[in-house]
Amino acid sequence: FSQRKNTKRVPSFRKLLRTSKIKLDNKLKNKQYKQQSAAKKYRKEQKKLREAVRDAISRKPFPLEECKKKQFAEKQEEEEEDALPLDMMDEDDLKLMQDLAHKASFLTRDLSSDEPVHVKKRKHESVIDKYEKVPRRMQTEPEKELIHLLPIKDKGGIIPQTVEKTVLNVAKDEEEDTEEMEEAEDFNEECLPVLTPEEMAAQRRQKLQERKMHIAALASAILSEPDNNIKKLKELRAMLMEQDPNVAVIVRKLVMVSLMEIFKDIVPSYKIRPLTEAEKATKVKKETQKLREFEEGLVSQYKFYLENLEQTIKDWKQRKLKKSNVISLKAYKGLAEIAVKCLCELLVALPHFNFHNNIIVLIVPLMNDASKMISELCFEAVKKLFKQDKLGYASLGVVKVISGLVRGRNYDVRPEVLKVFLHLRIKEVELQKDSEDIAPKKKFMTYKEKRKNLSRMQRKWKKAEEKLERELLEAEASESKEKKLKLHTETLNIVFVTYFRILKKAQKSPLLPAVLEGLAKFAHLINVEFFDDLVIVLHSLIASGGLSYRESLHCILSAFHILSGQGDVLNIDPMKFYTHLYKTLFSLHAGRTNDDIGIVLQCLDVMFAKRRKQVSQQRALAFLKRLSTLALHVLPNSSVGILATNRGLMQTFPRMDLLLDNESQGSGVYLPELDEPEHCNAQNTALWELHLLQRHYHPTVQKFAAHLIVGAPTEGSGALSLDLSQRPASELFEAYSMRGMTFNPPVASVTPRRQDTFSQMDSFIDEQLNKQLQQHISETVVHKPLDFAKHLKESSLS
Repeated sequence: FSQRKNTKRVPSFRKLLRTSKIKLDNKLKNKQYKQQSAAKKYRKEQKKLREAVRDAISRKPFPLEECKKKQFAEKQEEEEEDALPLDMMDEDDLKLMQDLAHKASFLTRDLSSDEPVHVKKRKHESVIDKYEKVPRRMQTEPEKELIHLLPIKDKGGIIPQTVEKTVLNVAKDEEEDTEEMEEAEDFNEECLPVLTPEEMAAQRRQKLQERKMHIAALASAILSEPDNNIKKLKELRAMLMEQDPNVAVIVRKLVMVSLMEIFKDIVPSYKIRPLTEAEKATKVKKETQKLREFEEGLVSQYKFYLENLEQTIKDWKQRKLKKSNVISLKAYKGLAEIAVKCLCELLVALPHFNFHNNIIVLIVPLMNDASKMISELCFEAVKKLFKQDKLGYASLGVVKVISGLVRGRNYDVRPEVLKVFLHLRIKEVELQKDSEDIAPKKKFMTYKEKRKNLSRMQRKWKKAEEKLERELLEAEASESKEKKLKLHTETLNIVFVTYFRILKKAQKSPLLPAVLEGLAKFAHLINVEFFDDLVIVLHSLIASGGLSYRESLHCILSAFHILSGQGDVLNIDPMKFYTHLYKTLFSLHAGRTNDDIGIVLQCLDVMFAKRRKQVSQQRALAFLKRLSTLALHVLPNSSVGILATNRGLMQTFPRMDLLLDNESQGSGVYLPELDEPEHCNAQNTALWELHLLQRHYHPTVQKFAAHLIVGAPTEGSGALSLDLSQRPASELFEAYSMRGMTFNPPVASVTPRRQDTFSQMDSFIDEQLNKQLQQHISETVVHKPLDFAKHLKESSLS
């Protein structure tokens, strides 16, 4: 009955349904807590017991002195509450306790007292006697630990039970193992035969050929059937950890490049997302399950491959060697370069696939690397990515990371990092956007229009047709124009925030030229609210005098790009920028500053061609005269570009032919040294420079000079050819460049027939002279040696 009463009934299923999950969890926690507390209490008791036994064993037992009656009475009074009365004990137990009371053992000693027994005797013992009384143990005897068990009680009394546990000496075992390993290594080294250098090279070639064949076999198997052989990717990736020091470097490089090409071929044209729990639980077809396994294996192996490349670069950057020391520190640089090349290829080839943002985070900081080769690889990869990115996702990711890098390094980065922004495709997309917005957009009929204009059957068909059209629009792969515009706007905002931070906080930074160049390109896309402040900042930079000539030209170009676009509505006078350019034109020459003329031609195009209504005739005449003078002392390609600009000025502004007449047109004298174009009286001079340019050695310069002397006509005998008249000045400047140290256009060479005749005559004359000379020397030496010596003496004296 008691057993039935104590046993708990198993709760029914209905009761379990009613019980809340929280209640069940609380019950389980309470049960676990009780078990833990009981186990902890048991461990404490065992620990106390072991300590007491250890203390009793370490001390030598001595017979106890007779306790005083007073102490015995006090103890008896204290223990009366806890002790059992004697009349409740058995006779055997009482007799056993009385016998134990007369014996000296650790069970009858007063363990609570701190003072040991026979203190006086122990005080007189010497240190040597104490040492001698300690029991000895043999060194070979292993250390033993006593495990105390429950005692056994029989007729003779209580018998304590213990078990000895042998403690293994781990240190000695480790030393023995290491000694055995060293002996085995020595034995192996002694057994290996000594190879000659030729044999070692042949062995290395054989190993390398075997590894190459293995890599080729795995790669061809994966490419032939990616779905079935996806597990072989793991086997190929394991070869990145090649441990043979003779071929480790080359094998790892080959495996890196092979895996990169394999992933470029087998990766799908979409991003693989992880499956949800519900999708994993549902049953699917065998083909679908096979495709899922392939995608999952592909993503995991691609992730591990990228981690291996990242670790290789980190080890090289930190100058860190692996424990195996298979590859030397010098060889790590070559491995790191191959890893960077692979990452750059994947950055450009797989912008749509998984972990693309992780690759961007790896590549962008390497653009600022000290190694020139690695930084150039990263620059080229990012440029290619910008040029081929039509949607804008990848460009936005790169721009975000570059902006964070510049800010994190406190603007201490290479200027090329910011010059990458110049390759963004935002300008072209914005132009396409304007043309596309003009086209009418397709509109669906409203419900009222359908009810008014269509019958019931027509409304039904119209509804089905519109539904189909919406589905087709959703299925299109191309992104919506609004999404593109949003991405480009966000990208431009980050670019301009980076530029404005540098203008505000780091004006003396070497990044300033790249910032000004970027502003000159994207200035027409800046918000109108910032125009006024930006023009003031640019003018203050020019007036400070701390900029180089090229940087000041970029400031001028940026200011006029701002004012020629949306800035037309602003009431800002750019006369100070005209004056600065007019004043500094003679800083250009045929030496180092010749390349800056390309920026000057762009500035002149924005300042005069696009703002013709805001420019006075006096200003145009002054620039025409100064540019003609500048064309005399620059390289031919610069002269062609300047004369093309003068042609545009003469055709754009009326009465520019005043400078082709010797008679003055008004009061005053031309002041060429004055820096104000409005007040230098340019109408009272003439373009005498064109007569000098007509005698220029470059044929294109001669054509332009002759064309301008007759008033730059568009038709007739004085007109230019279509090849020269329809090309802008900056394009002509690049077309006739002399960077290859060759004459452009090339000089006409001598006719081949005439050249061959002259060369044949020269070779014939040389042969005849050599034969006569050799014959004369041989005759003189053999037949008349004295005369030959005399001849040598006279020739030396002469």
